[in-house]
Amino acid sequence: MQNENIIKGQGAQRNVVNRFDRFTFEPEDEGFESVKTTFTEIFPKTIVNKVKSEDLPMEYSMNPYQGCEHGCSYCFARPTHEYWGYSAGIDFERKIMIKKNAPELLEKFFKKRGYQPFPILLSGNTDCYQPAERQFEITRQLLQVCLDYRHPVNVLTKNALVLRDLDILKPMAEQNLISVSLSIPTINEDLRRKMEPRTSSSKNKLKAIEILSENGVSTHVMVAPIVPGLNSDEPLAILKAISDAGAQSFGYTLVRLNDTVEPVFVRWIENTFPDRAQKVLSLIKSMHGGKLGEKRYFDRQKGEGNIAEMIHNTFKIGRKKFFDGKEFPKLSTDGFTGTKAQQLRLF
Repeated sequence: MQNENIIKGQGAQRNVVNRFDRFTFEPEDEGFESVKTTFTEIFPKTIVNKVKSEDLPMEYSMNPYQGCEHGCSYCFARPTHEYWGYSAGIDFERKIMIKKNAPELLEKFFKKRGYQPFPILLSGNTDCYQPAERQFEITRQLLQVCLDYRHPVNVLTKNALVLRDLDILKPMAEQNLISVSLSIPTINEDLRRKMEPRTSSSKNKLKAIEILSENGVSTHVMVAPIVPGLNSDEPLAILKAISDAGAQSFGYTLVRLNDTVEPVFVRWIENTFPDRAQKVLSLIKSMHGGKLGEKRYFDRQKGEGNIAEMIHNTFKIGRKKFFDGKEFPKLSTDGFTGTKAQQLRLF
């Protein structure tokens, strides 16, 4: 039974202490139910990040927003909010920083002397199609820049809002410049509302895969994260559903609760699923050597123990049954125009 005192529509139920703050003060009655989302414009000097993690496939990423309204308690990006002086808790979901100069910075990046194009991940940290995108349209502008320069980009999102930009995605797909990955950790709508409260419904995500595929856009699905005791019984059902919808490939990750993600998730699951919270936490620990988190490269992706092995085997079965012979295409860098893009815009 769910705790009646839980703040609905939020993953974080309170702010957690910022690791970098020397002093903290937090009143007992925080009134977080009435906290409204605020948007703050920031002015970065660059928008494209070099990805240095050894176990990640992307070379570059870019994030038009910091913080995310989607409200997933397990989000690995939460601790990054602390570098801005905020909390990884409710601040992460309610204090959103926006980078309006991102399109200009991306053009500047493309014009660097000697730049060799490589597919860029949009986003790698917080969701580029979170609710703020409806208002600010920064992601749309970034995609337009990529189309103008004929530069490949991989989109990763939990939001069917990506369909709004089909008029840009379709011509990009015709030149093999775009792929879209939808994050679908569950197709149980009741569970989805709790796990990722402000994302698109599971039904709408599957519909987005269908529409994108029908329009020639390469689609991929991240079944992530797998939380044992919550959605670990769903992989085969999810893989069948996304295969039927037209997805060409999939990936998955096991949940890991590093740094200040841990207290956010623990409080969330204790409030949301008090009857099985301790069991879920125990199962997560069994996959990470008795801890809730894991930072070691490669180990953080695969986990250990019987539960992790069972999950891996289930996905192996699903891959053979629903994705045998399917292959995700490699995006093209051959058409990159570099500084010629400005000239092309005149026509």
